[in-house]
Amino acid sequence: MAYELYYWPTIQGRGEFIRLALEEAGAEYHDVARLPERKGQGVPAMLACLDGDSTPQAAYAPPVLRDGGLLIGQTTNILFYLGRRLGLAPRAESGRLWLNQLQLTMADWLTEVHDTHHPLSVNQYYEEQKQAAMLRGADFRQTRFPKFLDYFTQVLLNSRGQYLVGARLTYGDLSLFQMLAGLHYAFPQAMARLAPAYPALSDLHDTVAARPNIARYLKSKRRIPFNEDGIFRHYPELDG
Repeated sequence: MAYELYYWPTIQGRGEFIRLALEEAGAEYHDVARLPERKGQGVPAMLACLDGDSTPQAAYAPPVLRDGGLLIGQTTNILFYLGRRLGLAPRAESGRLWLNQLQLTMADWLTEVHDTHHPLSVNQYYEEQKQAAMLRGADFRQTRFPKFLDYFTQVLLNSRGQYLVGARLTYGDLSLFQMLAGLHYAFPQAMARLAPAYPALSDLHDTVAARPNIARYLKSKRRIPFNEDGIFRHYPELDG
C-alpha cells in the first residue's frame, strides 16, 4: 500500500523533510491534502488526523504519516520510522540513534529559523513583530547560524564517509540538504558570506541535489517553491 502523507498543501514546511525521503527512496505515496477534497482526501482529511474526538492517538500538528493502520506524527518520529523501511538509516541501533539525534538537532535549528520572523507569537503577523524580528534575525545570523554550520561540518569531518553517518546516504543528509537550501532562500546574503568557509556542507548539498530521484523531484511540480507562508521566508531586512 502507498504511504499517505498529511501536510499543508501550499508550503514545504516540516512536511518537506518527509517528502524528500519518500522521493529519494522512490516510495509510492499520496500527498493527501493536495488531492481534491472528497472522502479521505484534501485538507479535511489532514485535519481529521488532528481531531482527538474522532482519531485515537491524534497528532498535535502535521505532518502525519499513515502506513496501513498506523498513524505517526512529528517529523523526526516519522523519519525514524521510515529510515530502515526506505533504506535510509543504518542497520545498527547505535547508528539509528545517532541519526535520530542529528535529526532532532536539525529540528531545533529549524525552530530557530522560524523564530527569526516570528520571535514573539505565531498568532501575530510578521509586520506586527518586525522590530523584534530584526533583533532576533541579527542574533541568529551572527551567533546561532555559524554555530549550527560549525557543528554539522564537524559531524561530516568525523564521519567515515562523505555523508553524516558513514559512507551511505541517510534521511539526515536529505534533511541537511533541505536546511541549507532553505537558508540560501531565506538568508542569501548571509549564506553568500558564510558558505565559502563551509565547503563540506556545500558539497553535501550539491551531492544530494544531483541524486537522480532528488533532481527529478526538484524539477517537478511536486516540489512546492519556497514562499513567505512557510518556515523559510526571505525578508531582506532580516538578512543583513
